[in-house]
Amino acid sequence: MTTLIKIGNSQGVRIPKAIIEQAQLSDKKLEFKITNDGLLIQPVKKPRQGWKAQFDKASNFNDSEQSSQEWLDAPLADTEEWEW
Repeated sequence: MTTLIKIGNSQGVRIPKAIIEQAQLSDKKLEFKITNDGLLIQPVKKPRQGWKAQFDKASNFNDSEQSSQEWLDAPLADTEEWEW
């Protein structure tokens, strides 16, 4: 449990070291979000963080399936004449 402390004309919160370590907040920029229940403090997320790993994983998954590869290699247009 903590309380607000006066810092100049503002107020602040002291976060115990154990909580900072457990939440992995050391040396990170933080953002504040106001929620219905109070205040949420979380690390700033970089846009598209982790996307490359997800794309690589999806790419490896498609390479392992023969049926998917057949669809990917199929021609886009059928040049064969249809008979009615």
